[in-house]
Amino acid sequence: MFLIGLTGGIAAGKSTVAELWRKLGAFEVDADALAREAVAQGTPGLAAVVAEFGPEVLDDLGQLNRKALGSIVFSDEHKRKTLESIVHPIVRKLADRRFKEISAEHGESAIVIYSIPLLAETDSDLPFDEIVTVEAPEEKQIDRMIKHRGMTKEEASARIRSQASPIQRAIRADHILNSNQELSLLLRDAEQLFHEFEQRAAAKVGQGDVI
Repeated sequence: MFLIGLTGGIAAGKSTVAELWRKLGAFEVDADALAREAVAQGTPGLAAVVAEFGPEVLDDLGQLNRKALGSIVFSDEHKRKTLESIVHPIVRKLADRRFKEISAEHGESAIVIYSIPLLAETDSDLPFDEIVTVEAPEEKQIDRMIKHRGMTKEEASARIRSQASPIQRAIRADHILNSNQELSLLLRDAEQLFHEFEQRAAAKVGQGDVI
């Protein structure tokens, strides 16, 4: 398995890159989707979140009210780290299971994207073959969150502050994709990079290096 860690700031363009790479033949494991699974209704993860933050983080159906929880944790670093200490270990176990499933079904030549916004923050020790970060200026991130996610400027800024800085992500990354350009150019850059990964993945298989 050839494992790519795909990260970047919120609303920087990770999903656009991941969508292109899926079309080119990669398999994606999405940490955000796993995080939702980790705290789905009836799970030990949700029970732990409620025990820590109270029943006010549930909606009328007993499911997690993400907006209510976000208003608590994104304005308080200690509470955010407490939430992460509950959710991240569960996400890691779920991710490991997904990787094994993909490898078993598609073989050692599979190219897998792990879309993980908090790669730098969690200091992930996964055996990535390549790490890519997608970056955009903060003002563009805020504009996108206001337009497409219905956030206020203050909410958007708080989300950005809760994440690692572009420099911290760049230190972990092998490649940086610039989304502060026309979409066609971002897609061109991402496609060229993916073809490089295909060559590396083929060489890895030829060397018998299997994760």
